[in-house]
Amino acid sequence: MGEINDATIIAALRRQMTVVAARQVVAASNLANVNTPGYRAKEVSFGDALDQRLSAATEMKATNSRHLAGTVTHDPNISETADLQSRRDGNNVQIDRELLTMTRAAGDFSAAQTALAAKFRLVRYALSESR
Repeated sequence: MGEINDATIIAALRRQMTVVAARQVVAASNLANVNTPGYRAKEVSFGDALDQRLSAATEMKATNSRHLAGTVTHDPNISETADLQSRRDGNNVQIDRELLTMTRAAGDFSAAQTALAAKFRLVRYALSESR
């Protein structure tokens, strides 16, 4: 397993925020289509998104000493939600389910944002103490 350092923590928080933001966007899209005949609800699969992030992230190699190292990542996995009961018009969006998804995603985003802000406060403190 790789080394845990500030860059690793910040990258993990960024990935978490990206996934939960995608969940909110997908849930909002589902809600916007609640009355669209034949519309099938979509979701962001966390397990698939995490597996994809972990396996698809590739290290870039610096070819010059002035280049910055980094990783290449892909968008979260969005798929049709399985096992939802359809109405007569073929639409399977459930308002309560989508609102709950949005609320959970907002909480997860807020938690990651709080952790990221705390990390930056520590960096600012360290910089101000070194003067």
